[in-house]
Amino acid sequence: MNRRTALKNLTLSIGYAVAAPSLFNMLASCTSETATWKPVFFSLDEKLMVTHLVDIILPASNIPGALDVNVPEFIDKMYKEIELAPKQKIFQNGAAIFAENFKDKYGKNISKGSKEEIKTLFSSYFDLSPEAQQLVIQEQRKAESEINENNKASFLMYQFLFSVRYYTLFGYYTSKKVGTEVLNYDPVPGVYKGCIPVEEVGNAWTL
Repeated sequence: MNRRTALKNLTLSIGYAVAAPSLFNMLASCTSETATWKPVFFSLDEKLMVTHLVDIILPASNIPGALDVNVPEFIDKMYKEIELAPKQKIFQNGAAIFAENFKDKYGKNISKGSKEEIKTLFSSYFDLSPEAQQLVIQEQRKAESEINENNKASFLMYQFLFSVRYYTLFGYYTSKKVGTEVLNYDPVPGVYKGCIPVEEVGNAWTL
């Protein structure tokens, strides 16, 4: 199965309540170089994992990728300043399980892993049959307390991966660079046109 299709099918609608001023302040502050920024929430291993995963989910092409708009730093700040302690703990536990699975597969710490190795492991968790996808989705809709101990590791790991994917898309499409250079952008909207051919619409609009 195509990885992008599987990712799309497995996406969960996660309801995050955030205060608009705090969110916008974080979006505006994520301007440092991705390779040199110092995390405020992530461990060094988590920073490496998130950086590679973000680049795998939205790589640069003829348009900017997620690393071009400092999405890893955005996710780091979201977890430090917005997410509550229970979600922070789930993220950390899930990241640790993903790192342990990497070590089991490649015989080395994830800090020594390459992007391609991380991509191979990441892709394996989304190359699922439709039935397996549904099982994952159903489990992810449950609270951690409802999960059988035998499935706890899988639950936490998918929580981590889904969270990274959610915030990657969120941070990317709400960034100034993407909003003004990739999406259609008109800070002063003009006349309303209710019925026009789809081919004339072009990219989605920022506003």
